[in-house]
Amino acid sequence: MTSAPSLKIVLIGAGSLSFAPAMIRDILLNDRINGADLNLCLMDLSENALQASEAYAAAVAAKLGRKPSIHSTTDLAASLQGADFVITAIEKNRYYYWSQDFHVPRKYGFKQIYGENGGPGGMFHTLRNLPPMLEIAQAMERICPDAWLINFTNPEAKIIEAISKLTKIKCVGLCHGIGMGMEQISKLLDIPEEELETVACGLNHFAWFQSIKHKKTGEDLYPLLKDKERKIPWLALWDEIGLSRIMLRTYGLYPYPGTNHIGEYIRWSEEYLAGTRMQYFYDPATEDPWKSGQIPDFVYSIAHLEDKPLFPQEKASNELERSFRLGDGELTASHEQAVPIIESIAFQIKNDNLTVNMPNHGKIPGLPDEMVVEVPAYADGSGIHPLQMEALPTAITEMIRVQGAIHKLVIEAYVEQSRNKLLQAVLLDPTISTYNNAVAMINELCELQKDILPPLCW
Repeated sequence: MTSAPSLKIVLIGAGSLSFAPAMIRDILLNDRINGADLNLCLMDLSENALQASEAYAAAVAAKLGRKPSIHSTTDLAASLQGADFVITAIEKNRYYYWSQDFHVPRKYGFKQIYGENGGPGGMFHTLRNLPPMLEIAQAMERICPDAWLINFTNPEAKIIEAISKLTKIKCVGLCHGIGMGMEQISKLLDIPEEELETVACGLNHFAWFQSIKHKKTGEDLYPLLKDKERKIPWLALWDEIGLSRIMLRTYGLYPYPGTNHIGEYIRWSEEYLAGTRMQYFYDPATEDPWKSGQIPDFVYSIAHLEDKPLFPQEKASNELERSFRLGDGELTASHEQAVPIIESIAFQIKNDNLTVNMPNHGKIPGLPDEMVVEVPAYADGSGIHPLQMEALPTAITEMIRVQGAIHKLVIEAYVEQSRNKLLQAVLLDPTISTYNNAVAMINELCELQKDILPPLCW
């Protein structure tokens, strides 16, 4: 793509409370992007969310002295006309369905934690998000076939793999998990992040630092990390790094991003997440959250818990207003990598030190070519270029390869509308223990989520 006198960026899921404000700020803070004739299109199915998002974008632009064209729409096809880049961050009724993903597998005795990207919960999460994500990708094929899709929607690896296999558009998945891992390593080593030089790869939410060095001296810091880890009290940052420490001792490499994500892919992780029993806690004798719609609190980890008063005062709160409120402080860019990628491709500027989710094509030896993996990359005017990696240790490679087979089967279950293919994927998962309960779990989740799932038949 040549340097761009005009540039259209579409943000789909513009009402996303997590990503939309950060993406709007990142886009409007970038000098090169705003030096072009910028068209920022905000798309969401919710009119209320769009109004809040558009007002926020206008306020940010005014504060920065930018003059882009900003408009919003609920019409997908209209939003994609003339698009150069499409950023997606979508989810419907996130915590309502996620709480089911968490509770139902555990009801049948399966040792799944968290239930977002891995385990049976991650499979149903994929099947819910595939229809709208493929609708976007297929619309891009018709309307803006040369545009890049930059995705934040989870489960990242499974979504990008499906889009890569079932459409011809250029796509990449992004996640800030590596930043969480870098923060942990920095604390463990007591060395500032900016002084660390790392190489990492693997599966999204289950990736591994292959090397950790000091930028100035080139010193291999793994020996120091292993020495310091042995001296840390076990309960220090337990829910964040307890499992990571055991995996470092077992496999010799440090994983990221943290226990709740990593633990989704292994059977024996439950004892390393103290917050597991708190997540979506409710009393089944008196409460039925999926009928009442009163979803219990989401708990990321015990480190993120806030003190709750015994008798909280009722207060009206507007989450949209809070998320899209422009504060008085200085506007700063996030650590997300969507805008650096857009800048690189649109203006032929090389950006290094990216971490992307794209089909493997041999970049991590020993893993399937079509499987989407998380690898370092650079971007320039010709696109995004994943780097060649060294092989991961055998045990790690095999854990990830099983997930690659699960990806393949879940995508086939979607295409073939097959509960049988989904059952094959479920029975491969390390957290599953019995055939009968696997079948019952699939049937229950298909019934609970029938309004949002694609049709799936035995």
